Order: sequence, then structure tokens, then C-alpha cells
Amino acid sequence: MKHIKVLGSGCKNCETTARLISIAAEQAGVEIELEKVTDMAQIMGFGVMSTPGVVVDGKVVHAGGLPGPDKVRGWVSKN
Repeated sequence: MKHIKVLGSGCKNCETTARLISIAAEQAGVEIELEKVTDMAQIMGFGVMSTPGVVVDGKVVHAGGLPGPDKVRGWVSKN
């Protein structure tokens, strides 16, 4: 199971990013644990300065703006 965190204040882009990740995981048949992190101290702890940020299994893979569909599919792939 992949552990994915969406870092952000809960803005529209953050919510959209979380939804895109959920949809991609469902389509790929991959089980994920999705967590939304809104605490600014935690977000800064990851070194993310612009949101939304995405952390997959402890590694920051995206920061700022909506991620593209190919990028999201890569995060939830079974590999």
C-alpha cells in the first residue's frame, strides 16, 4: 500500500489534487492511504513552499500547481 499525503491549506487546487490521486488509484486498482495535511508547520517540515505538495511514501514528488495526469498515474502505479 502506498502512503500519499497532499500538503496544502485546503484550497481548490489541493482538493482537486487529492481527488485526481484517488481516481487514478481506483482506476489502477492500487490501494492507497491518502492523507490531507493542512498544518503549515508540517508542510514546511517537508520543505514545500508552494502548494499543493504531494508526498509519496515519505518523498516529496510535487510542489505547486495541479499535477498532470501522467504524473499522478505514475505515483499510484503498481511498480
